[in-house]
Amino acid sequence: MIEIKGLTKKFGSFTAVDAIDLQVPAGQLFGFLGPNGAGKTTTLRMIAGILQPTAGRVKIGGIDIAADPTGAKAIMGFIPDRPFIYEKLTGGEFLRFVAGLYGQSGDVVEHRMTELLTLFDLMEWRDELVESYSHGMRQKLIISSAFLHRPDVIVVDEPMVGLDPKAARILKDLFREYVSRGHTIMMSTHTMEVAESLCDRIAIIHGGRIRAAGTMDELYASVEAGAKGLEDLFLRLTGENAAREAVEVLDA
Repeated sequence: MIEIKGLTKKFGSFTAVDAIDLQVPAGQLFGFLGPNGAGKTTTLRMIAGILQPTAGRVKIGGIDIAADPTGAKAIMGFIPDRPFIYEKLTGGEFLRFVAGLYGQSGDVVEHRMTELLTLFDLMEWRDELVESYSHGMRQKLIISSAFLHRPDVIVVDEPMVGLDPKAARILKDLFREYVSRGHTIMMSTHTMEVAESLCDRIAIIHGGRIRAAGTMDELYASVEAGAKGLEDLFLRLTGENAAREAVEVLDA
């Protein structure tokens, strides 16, 4: 459902994403992990059509996003890591605006909107200006907007940031139910427990390159024996000296 070939992004002489290849089939929740500055957000923004690649291609449901951006985006939802919303709209107005971008309106949209706002405990805030929303409430509104048009693919960058435990649990359940119905989610996260418990497959990016990809069993097989959990495996691939360096700083 998501196909990435030779995807590259350069900013001047700096290569943020270096010719990566990935495939995420339908019905799968795919985790995308990496340290800060590894290229995760840049990759997700290229997949969502927000950034133009320097080289390579992205296909969503077989549609090349460079050749047909409208067609690709019509079947995709995007949840950014920071919920930027025009603050002079109410929550309901924002969702209707997003639905209009996909050519949807009327009773069907109102019904979906009510379901999503109820799910995330936002119904009583439906007619309040977004400027009065907390960060977590804005994040829940953005998440609702991504599901509103029932896309085949959802690309999400750090979905749990700002969510309270109840909302985080609801979102996890929503993600699992969504992929069980044949849809696709590609998600970046820094929370190893979330990735390990939710994701069918995982890719780890470091320095703009994919260091490992596969199921948890395949990832364990790709590194030396003895990794104890995803966090240990992640550090072995991207920052195995972190603990030693921390001790050295404290002892200096």
